[in-house]
Amino acid sequence: MKKIILTVSLLGSVFVYSQEKENTPSKEKQIEGVVITKTKKAVEQKADRTIFDFSEQPQLNNGNVLEGIKKLPGLVSTDIAGMMYQGKMLDVYLNGRPLNITSNELNSFLEGMPANSVDRIEVITQPGAEYPATSGGAIMNIITNKNANKYLTATYSGNYSFSNYEKFRSRTTNSLNLNARNKLFGWQLNFGQNYRESMMNTMQDVLLNSNTDRIGRGYFAKSGLTFDLGDDRLLLNYDIYHNNNDNYTASNGLAEIFDKDKDLYREANFNAFDAARTNNLRQEAVITYQKRFSDKSQKLDFQFGYTKSDSKFAQDNFFQEGNFTDDGQFFRNPGANDILNNKSDMRVANFKVDYSQPINILDGGKVSAGGLYERQDFETESKGLKNLEYQRQTASTYLEFQAKLKKFDFTLGARAENYDISGIARKDSAGTIVQKDLTTFNKFKLFPNASVQYSLMNQVYIAANYNKKISLPSISALNPNNVTFSGPNTQVNGNPNLQPTIFDNYELKISAFDYAFIGYSVSSAKDQVAQIIMKDGKNLYNQQVNISSMKIHNFNVGLPVPFMIFRKPISEIMKFDFNPDKINFMYLYAGYQKHEIENLSNKGFWIFNVMAQLILPKGIKMTANYSYLTPKAGYFYFTAEKPFNNNVDITLTKKFLDNKLTLSIFANDIFNGQVMQVRSNPPSGDAVVLRSKYDSRNFGLSINYKIPTKNKLAKEDANILNSTKKEDTGGVMQPGQ
Repeated sequence: MKKIILTVSLLGSVFVYSQEKENTPSKEKQIEGVVITKTKKAVEQKADRTIFDFSEQPQLNNGNVLEGIKKLPGLVSTDIAGMMYQGKMLDVYLNGRPLNITSNELNSFLEGMPANSVDRIEVITQPGAEYPATSGGAIMNIITNKNANKYLTATYSGNYSFSNYEKFRSRTTNSLNLNARNKLFGWQLNFGQNYRESMMNTMQDVLLNSNTDRIGRGYFAKSGLTFDLGDDRLLLNYDIYHNNNDNYTASNGLAEIFDKDKDLYREANFNAFDAARTNNLRQEAVITYQKRFSDKSQKLDFQFGYTKSDSKFAQDNFFQEGNFTDDGQFFRNPGANDILNNKSDMRVANFKVDYSQPINILDGGKVSAGGLYERQDFETESKGLKNLEYQRQTASTYLEFQAKLKKFDFTLGARAENYDISGIARKDSAGTIVQKDLTTFNKFKLFPNASVQYSLMNQVYIAANYNKKISLPSISALNPNNVTFSGPNTQVNGNPNLQPTIFDNYELKISAFDYAFIGYSVSSAKDQVAQIIMKDGKNLYNQQVNISSMKIHNFNVGLPVPFMIFRKPISEIMKFDFNPDKINFMYLYAGYQKHEIENLSNKGFWIFNVMAQLILPKGIKMTANYSYLTPKAGYFYFTAEKPFNNNVDITLTKKFLDNKLTLSIFANDIFNGQVMQVRSNPPSGDAVVLRSKYDSRNFGLSINYKIPTKNKLAKEDANILNSTKKEDTGGVMQPGQ
């Protein structure tokens, strides 16, 4: 047995890729003026999720949230098909509540959110019955909360970076986090701003080439109050996010241009210049009451939440000129305002109840039950015409049992959900408004889940999971209006008649010491929502469709390796008292995905990620990340001609002033290899070659400063890294309780 333990220890490299020496995190304890603070693990593998700590990792938190997310091993993020983690489509949550946006709108939202405002990200690969069945394949929960203390604490975070392609561009973020608690209540205020200049070059076959200069401005504010009512607790939260973006696009290509003199469309080579404006405002308010009992494992939570999100998009054309191809005749159109003028308004209200208590079953167990009612209203408008009115009502309840028997852990649950989806779509046809009802979805469905985990030895587990889920089309996929750049030959539309996707998810996984793992999963989907891009003549069409059936196979493995294994015997390594924050190590990740779609021959692709930490002289820590995704492979209705990921990032970090000041300098995509080039494989129409290049190579400086206080006890509370929806973290901003 000792040999087995030593071998697994070598493979699992138990000592690395963490920032604490013990496996069981505990809360901060204060005894007679002495504060004992546990630090957090950088990454942690749990039976149903992977947890990434952003707050202590400069290589992740030195830009915006989207840039940090793209560095997570196993995650694929593209403009054409959204986000996937280990082969599973992600439903994105913010502090335990779904954002209800995907695609370009999601990217814009995450770009406008500073990464240093994020505490951690939980990717829940096996959502249990207590999570809405609409979570689909997996959930990425972005958690921004901090704990409130019995004294005022303040932390400032700032970031500056620049890129220099055809011209110099700057990006800045600033945020301040304030925490305090008195005898009556605790409070938190986290606010900040960002300004970002960026570039995007795109090529859409021979029909369109464009260069876009982008300027993004945003601010956010998150506030929280918590009142202790005996053992019970009342939490009040209000968050606001605002983004105001300008895009200036120079484009050229081949299109059918309207000839005013001859009153017909003619093929022409054109040049044009356009400006687009986007204004998004998102507000969220949540009230949570937590009832607690003498048995700390017995809990009853009530929560009411309301979200309102408004979006405006407009595009003006300054000029359009060129030559008709048949006779070379020159033309120049003077331009026009409001080529596009689109608005949307989303409102979501929900009320939920969650209850859990221990039960005497086998060697011990737990039962959880609850319910949720949610109402979503979504309206869109184009040039004054309200062209979509969408309503959804969801009522659900769940029951889940957890039990332990010797070395086995069992989970068995089910969630029942009833959906009532309806709406009206309108369009302007030759001055006449044409109205029709949307395809309704009024169904009651049952979603079971089951898992079993077996302890092979101390901290080494094998687990099997199954769940059935549903994914409702996001509002950005339903939106019939274009909210991106529109050229003379591009048609970008949502599809208000999209149907929900039903998933059957299976997974087998072996994990060791919370860090090393190997797993295989398959997701079988019916009516999967996907994007298609096709060419018909001189026009490009970008649409959302349902795939009748498809499967996504995924194999993945993660292995942390301390460099000392190359120079020390195993017996000496086992005796070493490690502080992983002070050692040199490397974390290796590899994943293989294959998308099976009927009547489409897709090849699988590999994802590779290497993260290395080196401790340099003077206490300087160097972190290097390399990610790569193999080309010539199928990704939904696209074939990657170049790798989606092919970049090297390096961050140098040093702490000063008794660790109160953290200073980092960084370089992202040093070799300028990040580019997306794909060929579409549409079920109808002609294939299109697409290419997009961002100014991904950038350099910068980030600062994190814990402002000194006269109170000697004023150390920031440790955020419990592995806290879940069912655990009591004691924070003001709760992760979806």
